[in-house]
Amino acid sequence: QAAAGGDRAALRACGVHNVCRLLTRRAHGFYARDAGVALRKNLGLLRKIMCQESTKFKNVWTTHSASPIAYERGRIYMDNYQCCITSIAQQPRLIYQKSKCAKSEKIEDALLLECPLGEMLPSPSDYKASLIVLTVQNWLLRLSADSGEVLEKVYLAGSCCKFFRYLSWDTPQEVMIVKSAQNKLPAAARQAGIQQTVLFYLAVFQVLPLSFIGMLEINKKIFGNSVTDVAVSNGILIVMYSMGLVRLYNFKAILEQFMEQPVDLGQEFNWNGQVGVVGKFPFGLPCNIKITDTPPLLFEASSLENAFQIGGYPWHYIITPNKKKHKGVFHICSLKDNALAKNGIQEMKCCSLEPDWIYFHPDMSGRIIHVGPNLIKVLKLKEVKNHADQMEIAEDFTIVANRENCVNNSVTVTASGRVVKKRFTLLDDDPEQETFKIVDYEDELDLLSTVAVTQIGADGRAHLDFHCNEHGILLKSIPLKESWDVTYSHEVYFDKDLVLHIEQKPNRRFSCYVYQMVCDTARDDD
Repeated sequence: QAAAGGDRAALRACGVHNVCRLLTRRAHGFYARDAGVALRKNLGLLRKIMCQESTKFKNVWTTHSASPIAYERGRIYMDNYQCCITSIAQQPRLIYQKSKCAKSEKIEDALLLECPLGEMLPSPSDYKASLIVLTVQNWLLRLSADSGEVLEKVYLAGSCCKFFRYLSWDTPQEVMIVKSAQNKLPAAARQAGIQQTVLFYLAVFQVLPLSFIGMLEINKKIFGNSVTDVAVSNGILIVMYSMGLVRLYNFKAILEQFMEQPVDLGQEFNWNGQVGVVGKFPFGLPCNIKITDTPPLLFEASSLENAFQIGGYPWHYIITPNKKKHKGVFHICSLKDNALAKNGIQEMKCCSLEPDWIYFHPDMSGRIIHVGPNLIKVLKLKEVKNHADQMEIAEDFTIVANRENCVNNSVTVTASGRVVKKRFTLLDDDPEQETFKIVDYEDELDLLSTVAVTQIGADGRAHLDFHCNEHGILLKSIPLKESWDVTYSHEVYFDKDLVLHIEQKPNRRFSCYVYQMVCDTARDDD
């Protein structure tokens, strides 16, 4: 509010009466008292330094583990979140190491919780980053990100549900969803003719301060027999069906319409004759939201493997026609009237083992990223000329893999002059050709990052490239020192001046490689 007031005063002082001009002047740093000016300048400087030719990324730390390795905002978690290492220091160092936990305390899922800006919070610990974790015994814990100390704990499983397994955001850093595993009856119960109508349970929490909104069940009697999964995102309940159908409902309206009785954590409560304290063992959480009738349907679409995305401006959605022969074909349609956009059928027409993929650009520009084995297309929505109510898909820019040295002749001639014809052709994602494996976006530096891999024999080589997010121009290429096996699972994180590569090998062996930015021109060989 103070910053907004300062902008309005500056606006009046300089005589600018146009919002677009004001925003442009803010981006250029005209208003020195604006809290975001220094940050924008610093990030702009960091981007320029990082993309200089003399700037290198050095492998400063490597570790191996028999348990999964996770990364969250400058912190590396190992040993089922019992060990935390900071990656922000010049060389990663230990933040805390807790004693090995029992199998009953194993963590199933975790979310990083960061302090909201401009809000008064009840506890000093709320102003520091914390980790929300879900244990195998249905405890929801809030841990200090700096020490691993338990700040809050909530017991989830009451009489209704025994297996909560997944954490996700409805509204990032505001509303959290805890989802159960799918309820399945034992084989003996099914043979006895016992029916299981409740498929999933969803517990809804407001975070910082942590408060319970309610719990609801996803029931066959309400949503149908063929439900396979559910999710909640941005106030929308997404229900998926076995035949590829996806249905959207207003989640906020469901909470308001079917809430039987609001309850608070720590409140003594009588639920169906059972008295206990909400969020305490063994009472857990009551199922206080009962959906008794099918909610109003917002939207539905049929798509292969339930693949469905919404984005762009005006709103559009992406689906694949619900037939196996259409795998790799994407339709981009208007959410308003389901009309297919002009040039709205996107297909790479590539022959590869791994399919191409498509998604709305996370930079909120409304653009679309379509990734194939050797080509990345960034697409944009724009109005059709002389038809303002119709949109078309146009190419913004492309990024092409470096395959200049790749020769794939179907006919070769031996030294003796004999003509040899190949009976096969290489796939588009053949390991011996440079192939895109990962595409990501660094929002603070406004860079599009790509990982391309070439594997010759048993030795695979990868490089991480930074591209201008606006035009796709290559700004920097970083070779990764470690060998890259395309048959393993890989994750690559690019976080300002840090690059982190997590690799999962067979037999649950994990490796983590950390690269830091260095600007020492005297050590170019590093």
